[in-house]
Amino acid sequence: MNDKASSTEPLVLVPGEVELAALRRVHAGGVQLALAPSARAGLLAAQATVRRIVDAGEVVYGINTGFGKLAQTIIPHERLAELQRNLVLSHSAGTGEALPDGVVRLVLATKAVSLARGHSGIAPEIVDALLALHNAGLLPRIPSKGSVGASGDLAPLAHLACVLIGEGEVTTPEGEVIGGAVALARIGLKPFVLGPKEGLALLNGTQVSTALALAGLFGAEDVFAAGLMAGALSLEAIQGSIKPFDARIHAARGQPGQIAVAAAVRTLLEGSEIIPSHADCGRVQDPYSIRCVPQVMGACLDNLAHAARVLRIEANAASDNPLVFDNGDVISGGNFHAEPVAFAADIIALAVAEIGAISERRMALLLDSGLSGLPPFLVRDGGVNSGFMIAQVTAASLASENKSLAHPASVDSLPTSANQEDHVSMATFAARRLAEMVQNTAVVVGIEAMAAAQGIELKRGPKSSALLEAEFAAIRGRVAFIDQDHFIATDIEAMRQWARRSQWPAALLDILPSRS
Repeated sequence: MNDKASSTEPLVLVPGEVELAALRRVHAGGVQLALAPSARAGLLAAQATVRRIVDAGEVVYGINTGFGKLAQTIIPHERLAELQRNLVLSHSAGTGEALPDGVVRLVLATKAVSLARGHSGIAPEIVDALLALHNAGLLPRIPSKGSVGASGDLAPLAHLACVLIGEGEVTTPEGEVIGGAVALARIGLKPFVLGPKEGLALLNGTQVSTALALAGLFGAEDVFAAGLMAGALSLEAIQGSIKPFDARIHAARGQPGQIAVAAAVRTLLEGSEIIPSHADCGRVQDPYSIRCVPQVMGACLDNLAHAARVLRIEANAASDNPLVFDNGDVISGGNFHAEPVAFAADIIALAVAEIGAISERRMALLLDSGLSGLPPFLVRDGGVNSGFMIAQVTAASLASENKSLAHPASVDSLPTSANQEDHVSMATFAARRLAEMVQNTAVVVGIEAMAAAQGIELKRGPKSSALLEAEFAAIRGRVAFIDQDHFIATDIEAMRQWARRSQWPAALLDILPSRS
């Protein structure tokens, strides 16, 4: 897997071996994709198996039968192409706003990888077309709603497949919306006439749920790093104790995320002149939102790491149905059921909610002069000025909103397809809601970091560590010290963007699942 390809070299996708770092690059954009040449033999072998079944007149689900509850209906040979085309068109029933470009790039890449595992019986030219669309920046317009994550992401993937048969809509790099046939012509292709099983292979699969969950994971990692940075700044602003981050405490418990977080915070604080300056202040303990950062954020990190392992596997998985094997067997199963993705998305949601929840509590601590030792609401001329009073209300509202959004989607199920699909995962919604949660937490963490910088400047004396002083300067490059009340919404948006960035000190990046 060529994860470190330069900007001019294509990122080579080896089915079964694509790493999270590569998928993060696909999501970010600006990279060309190529399929590993070794994958073509498996594609051709599976395609030959499907052709043999059709030529022999054997009856196999998904190749020459109806679908779902109509699986008992045998389709004559001369209507197989019509069957596949109708399948794609009838399933294009999505609704809602189009998926973001980064998510669509991930859908194209992971669909190509899944098909190229050699268990789908699809023509290699279709996989090539998916990658060609990606590389040309021609992104199928896929509605964000309409999948229950059971027989794969049927409706959204049908909108992707529509483009390959010359239907549907595509967004160009310039933002123009064009028809599927026009998009294919721009990459030198004519609409495909889908062969036996090819439409079903394109529609079955968990790629939309997985792409949404991956985007959520990458966003969660960004706000996790921002949350640790903001927490370290808050510790310095209130002149908190470094003792709870002692490695011996965390080794005694043994939780890996907790150990990693404590080490990262120690690195961020290394060389601080503020810490020794208040060694004899008499404070015994800090509130939990400061003292228990390793325990809370460490648990979040462990959850993100588990979700990352699940999503890496799923991004490489053969998840359509039936599957074709190298001995000629074609077996109907249920790899399209997205329960693993739903669970992964739900635990990402828990982590994102907690990152924001503890950040909001630190923000409240900074504003409470009785606990922080700072001026009330972090402004000197209080009364005339309200300072950060309502910024904290905004943070509280978003942290509370995330608590509702964090309710597990995977515990819900509504039967579909006349009870043939009687248990579904709801993975697509589980993953889709992560984008909103990440944005909410980014605002919360950004407000905390802005407040911490204000607190540090209000007490300005000894300097913090080199890493935190650099971050303080970066924050001041976005927002100024608040000497008197002004239109603060612009500052909040600037700090949301600060929290959504993906570049952080190595001490933080090295513990993130998709970066380590």
